[in-house]
Amino acid sequence: MGYRHGYQVSFCSIAFALIFLVSWLDQVELSEVDGGCDFFKGSWIEDDTYPLYNTSNCPFISKGFDCQANGRPDQFYLHYKWKPTACSLPRFNGEDFLRKMKGKKVLFIGDSISLNMWQSLLCMVHASVPLSKYTLMSKGNHSTFALPEYEISLEYSRNVYLVDLVKEKIGTVLKLDSIENGDYSWKGYDVLIFNTWHWWLHTTKGQNQPWDFIEWSGKILKDMDRLEAFKVGLTTWSKWVDSNVDRRTTQVLFQGISPTHYDGRQWNGSISATCKGETTPLNGTTYPGGLPPAVDVVKQVLKNMSKGVTLLDITTLSLLRKDGHPSVYSRKEGNDCSHWCLAGVPDSWNEILYALLTNAQGGTLV
Repeated sequence: MGYRHGYQVSFCSIAFALIFLVSWLDQVELSEVDGGCDFFKGSWIEDDTYPLYNTSNCPFISKGFDCQANGRPDQFYLHYKWKPTACSLPRFNGEDFLRKMKGKKVLFIGDSISLNMWQSLLCMVHASVPLSKYTLMSKGNHSTFALPEYEISLEYSRNVYLVDLVKEKIGTVLKLDSIENGDYSWKGYDVLIFNTWHWWLHTTKGQNQPWDFIEWSGKILKDMDRLEAFKVGLTTWSKWVDSNVDRRTTQVLFQGISPTHYDGRQWNGSISATCKGETTPLNGTTYPGGLPPAVDVVKQVLKNMSKGVTLLDITTLSLLRKDGHPSVYSRKEGNDCSHWCLAGVPDSWNEILYALLTNAQGGTLV
């Protein structure tokens, strides 16, 4: 059992279709299916029909993601599409997505990278049905976008660690073994898309590290190896999913590790190079600097789950896009090589999500 890469289904072969159906029902890795296509292995190619929407016509983008509005002078980064090596990734069709997902509730849970992806999807959907009435409501850390005409809701819940963050007498405690927040906020959805990683690396207390202590196995710690903490917390999440989510009614995906570009040596640049000033993707299908260690942690945890979770394995395709970050065009001080411009790279994440959720030419998987 374990995580499953997404593949496009071919209907030209009845035998292959039966193999795919059995493999999906048994929750095995899709990479084991002969003839399948890995959406996550490929390269970026120029395509002037992109982007999928005009950011000036999308009212959902956070100011920090709207690079064109923030004065980014180049537009090359907008005109690329992701091309898998062994197949074609279906172009996003918003009307098809809404038709096949009618009546569904989709929830993104995670940090600002989840927000990046959620807002991208809202823009893509809105551009497809610009005259369709929508509602957008936010309460606390939860936002809900709904299209009554299609009876669909696309929601975002900000939860940067997935495990519990609790204020106690000693201070704020990150509880690696506890995930009570999921019991009241993650149930009743048709699709759950989880994400966590970036906040596990934050170390400035009071600013980007919101906790004072870590609790693990009954012990209170001032700190610990962050990769190990991430693994423990993600394992707690995996157990919650296995115990609380009915796969017959809910599809679960994990949004893979979104990379940063602060060290030019990783792409054979100079030690001082960052995403600042980068205007084109890397050529080819592999990243010189290799994958972040968190990728192995994610895959190991997902493989150990009793029920399969679909991995949106976006790391490599995103690593190739050193040009895709807001950098100095984020309306904030500093150089943001962590988040992504919209329109941009997250649109391709959502094109893959579209292919997986709607089965591209076939019916929905949820």
